[in-house]
Amino acid sequence: MCDHCGCNQRSQEITLEKQILAENDLIAQKNRTHFEGKGIKAVNLISSPGSGKTTLLEATIDALGKEIPLAVIEGDPETERDAERIRQKGVPAVQVTTGGACHLDARMVHRAYHQLEENNFKLLFIENVGNLLCPSSFDLGEHLRVVLVSVPEGSDKPAKYPAAFYKAHVFLITKIDLLPYFDFDLEEAMRLARKVNPNLKIIPVSAKTGEGISLWLDTLRALVSS
Repeated sequence: MCDHCGCNQRSQEITLEKQILAENDLIAQKNRTHFEGKGIKAVNLISSPGSGKTTLLEATIDALGKEIPLAVIEGDPETERDAERIRQKGVPAVQVTTGGACHLDARMVHRAYHQLEENNFKLLFIENVGNLLCPSSFDLGEHLRVVLVSVPEGSDKPAKYPAAFYKAHVFLITKIDLLPYFDFDLEEAMRLARKVNPNLKIIPVSAKTGEGISLWLDTLRALVSS
């Protein structure tokens, strides 16, 4: 009866998914070990589209680029627009075009890194594909996982997408300069996020005004020196 109702097929799908994630985890650990051997710390940025990841990166480059050598891996389904924005800041960047895939995986990061390794950098940002679902399942070999939610998205995102917050180290609430114009409850967002992950570091930021950026930069400095 299970064959008719699809139970066997579902079991096979779960087994395949576990195999894919297990293989990814092995490659991710190799990435991490390789990064550490080169003195590099990697940061995985996860968010929905439009949360301000690239804008935050630009502000981070402006503030930190002369202090710490940086490089960026950009993940998008199509185009090189984000990578081009980063290159205009004088920072080496590689675009990974996923062709519709909803996340980066460790193998993609491995290949992209080897296009950057001739550059001398100590901090590698990985801007994941805009999505709060798929990227949360895939370790890329990062040392710091950061989830971003912008004020226009709403304060309920930690409750709707708990997996993204459960595995994160830092929660950036972006575009806080827009708080007067949107029904975003800052305290609720923090409470919901800490309910999922009590150890989560939460930093409200605005790349436009600079509010909160110093705490974000200090977090990155501490990562590089650890």
